[in-house]
Amino acid sequence: MNRCGSQYVSIKYTQRLADAGLEPSVGSVGDSYDNALSETIINLFKTETINRLGPWKSKDPVEWETLHWVDWFNTARLLEPFRYITPKEAEERYHQTLKSYKIAA
Repeated sequence: MNRCGSQYVSIKYTQRLADAGLEPSVGSVGDSYDNALSETIINLFKTETINRLGPWKSKDPVEWETLHWVDWFNTARLLEPFRYITPKEAEERYHQTLKSYKIAA
């Protein structure tokens, strides 16, 4: 593997983010958890959608199913740790709790 090329790209990428006023969302050097969450979600999506519904004839249906899955994942899936409510319901409860703290203060 050509490390010089990837290092150059990494430097350019970091500079581009800095120019845009952004910071990269990665862990510290040597941190094995840099992309663990994103890789888990991508693999879940590929298992549930890409592999299950394929083969795909073009990118258009892939894009449509991606939008559909992301919407479901962010709004309608049931969250076991929160007694099987949706992310949307969890967020609404969270904001309702914040409002009640502001009133009490």
